[in-house]
Parts: sequence; structure tokens; C-alpha cells
Amino acid sequence: MMIISPGPRRLLIALVSVVAALVPFYSAHAEMSAWADNEGGRMRLVALAPDAAGKIRAALQIEPKPGWITYWKEPGNSGIPPQITIAAASGVTLDAIAYPVPKHFFKGAIEDIAYDAPVTLPLSLTAAGKGPVTIDAAAFIGICKDICIPFQANLQLKLGPAIQSHPQEEAILQAADARLPKPPSQDFDVTAHAMSPDRKTLSLDLVLPGEGKTAPDIIVTGPSGYAFTKQIGGKRDGRTFKVDIAIGKLPKDYDIAGKQWSVLVIDGERAMETTLAFQ
Repeated sequence: MMIISPGPRRLLIALVSVVAALVPFYSAHAEMSAWADNEGGRMRLVALAPDAAGKIRAALQIEPKPGWITYWKEPGNSGIPPQITIAAASGVTLDAIAYPVPKHFFKGAIEDIAYDAPVTLPLSLTAAGKGPVTIDAAAFIGICKDICIPFQANLQLKLGPAIQSHPQEEAILQAADARLPKPPSQDFDVTAHAMSPDRKTLSLDLVLPGEGKTAPDIIVTGPSGYAFTKQIGGKRDGRTFKVDIAIGKLPKDYDIAGKQWSVLVIDGERAMETTLAFQ
């Protein structure tokens, strides 16, 4: 089990994040913002012009330097997830952030769910009204090596007309989409799930895409800030796998009835993410 709670690295971020207010805008009059640089890496915003319904395909590109990591949506013991805010005055809203398949890192008692190589987070945006669009985005991430460095940048870009072709931006967005976990399918799915009466274990039955002998990597995300990964008594029989996930402590007075959690399953080169609904 992992409960995302204040740790040494997260506290460092909280203590020094005030410096973010001093970071200037990184702007561009194109479909990519300028790169914002940090001791541990760099990041920028990429977007295409709105379609007829005002929908904008966009992404936050993050490139950690060698030896550095940045975090997934539920990061582990002591990290923080990426945070993206769009200025209301821009007339653009952020509808969703998608996350490519992360890696599991272990260093002593610290467990991180993160990326140690360049990663692009697809963004779904909506522009209100017609006419030119300028996106003003504040991006805040943790980028870590031995310690975490708070990395905030204000990224701005102006979108040209939709009739223009932007093959480089299209390629970036398509590559990012290709790295996302897939939805459940007939050969890769959670076929049953049940929470124990004491809420200490979550039982999962899965069908897996391969005939491997090793257990898949499973990351269950529950209430915001909680991720669970410890497997108990997993048994793989060809393409079927039964396992209990240790849940442990949940928020005080937390009622799971009617809630929806998520589970990410990584089996070899394939990854699947789906929702777990509790009655």
C-alpha cells in the first residue's frame, strides 16, 4: 500500500514553491511554447487549433535530465502529481489530463510511480467562442533526483488557424496517445473485484494478454492521494490471474459504497486501465 503523504521531498517542494511566483511566461506565437528550463529538466506546451466544437488537442511535454524522474498522477510515498491550471481570462478550460504508462521505482522504503525519460501528458481543452486563441497555462511538477526541485512555469502560446498543417505537433500528440494504457478488452480485463468486509484487501480476477508466468504490475488508485500496489497470494494460471491487493488504512469515515476507483495493469509490453465500481 502507498498513501501519498508529506515526506521529505514533498515538504521541500512546499517550502520553496513560493519561488514559482517569480517564474516568467515562456511564450510563443505558434503551436509550441518555448521550453521552460529547470535544474532537473525542461517542459513546454504543445497544442493544435480548436476544431469546430472548440475542442483543442494539446499536451505538456516533460523532459527530465538523465538520473531525474517526474511523477505519475498518484506518485508514490512522497511525490506530487503534475498540476496544470489554465488562466480563466484566456477563455480556455482544461477538461482532462491523460497519463502514459509509468514505471515503478523502489529505493529503500520509498516507492515512486514516475517517469525517468521524456514523457508527454495529453491534455483535452475547450475554447469558448470563436476567433484567435491564446492559452495561458501554469504547470507545476516535481522533478527529483536525490531531492525534489519544484518546477513551475507559465507557458503561453497563440494558436493559428485550423486550416494550417502542423505535422510536427501532430506527430508529438499521436506519439503521446500511443503511450497511454488501453481500455479493457476481451483478452485483457478485470473480470471480477470485491472489497473485503474489513476493507483491508481488494480481490481481483483478471484475464491477461500473454501466457507469462510472472505477476503483472498492478496499481490501484482509490481516494485522491491513495495508491495501492502490494500483492498478496497472486496466482497466475496461463492468462488468468487472481490476487489480493493490500488496502490498509483509508480516510477516516470513508464510505466506499457508490465510489469508483481505477486500476492500471501492466503485463509485459501491454497496459490496461479500467474503473472499479463499488456498490
